[in-house]
Amino acid sequence: MSPAAERPKILVVDDTPANLLVMRRLLAKVEAELIEARSGNEALAASLDHEFALILLDVQMPEMDGFEVAEFLSQEQHSRDTPIIFVTAAYADDMNRVKGYGSGAVDYIVKPINDVILLSKVRVFLELYRGKQQLRVLLAELDQRNRQLQAEVAERQRLEELARHQASHDPLTALPNRMLFLDRLGKSIARAERRGTPCALFYIDIDDFKPVNDHHGHQAGDELLKAVSQRMLDTMRKSDTVARLGGDEFAIIMEEPADAADALLLAQRLAAGLRKPYQLQLHGQPGPVEVQVGASIGIALYPQHAADLDALVRAADGVMYRAKNAGKNQCVMAQ
Repeated sequence: MSPAAERPKILVVDDTPANLLVMRRLLAKVEAELIEARSGNEALAASLDHEFALILLDVQMPEMDGFEVAEFLSQEQHSRDTPIIFVTAAYADDMNRVKGYGSGAVDYIVKPINDVILLSKVRVFLELYRGKQQLRVLLAELDQRNRQLQAEVAERQRLEELARHQASHDPLTALPNRMLFLDRLGKSIARAERRGTPCALFYIDIDDFKPVNDHHGHQAGDELLKAVSQRMLDTMRKSDTVARLGGDEFAIIMEEPADAADALLLAQRLAAGLRKPYQLQLHGQPGPVEVQVGASIGIALYPQHAADLDALVRAADGVMYRAKNAGKNQCVMAQ
């Protein structure tokens, strides 16, 4: 049962059985569950077990009077907001009223009890409680909806980010694809122009890839391309961009080489690393399959070898084919 559907509870505290009986009969006319306590201690214990819409508290009780009970209840987080109506003798003076309000009372009912006044006040506080419960339910529903919206927004953002990543990255190797490569190359050239420093472009073709693919199958070819990609990433610096242009062709943007000799040295180190044997784990094979390939690398620098992006790409691509035609497994620098 939801909090809004539960019957509100009223705590009646009085040490006199006859007074409790009177209250029981009068409050039978309201839609509420009645809980009785015959002492201050019983009232405090009941407040721990129940949430009350209203407490009707007798002032004159032995051991712990109503003022003390109200004081305790006002100090506890679970009961500090529960309205308390003091039930007191007709001779209660203004000082006692002030004391009662200071202890947490919201109203007074004078004995002998007028049933019309009692029921009128009780119904007002029950309506207030029901309103508070309905507000609590609405706030909980709103909070849940807000969490759902936040989850939906986060999921939408995740899917949008995934879509952007998929549009700009190679699905096999997760490297930047041609579109992202060209974007980063343009930015690298712009930085080089601003700073007055060069940038280098490597065009790379994997030598003898086709025989591996033909002999061991497409799975071996895919695993080899992923292994080659990882070796490139391991060799290059974090600031550089390694991209797969398609098939067994790759490109690398080297940021701010010291000079052409610095770029050539890194390309040669990369080629040497790529020539080392690969141990491929293939499905259906009892053990790893060893293969070996090489790389033909063409290197061009901006602005030394080209004045713009297109010219730099043509220069690097051209010398890469020169390296391949010269016997493969070579690094050739543009002139």
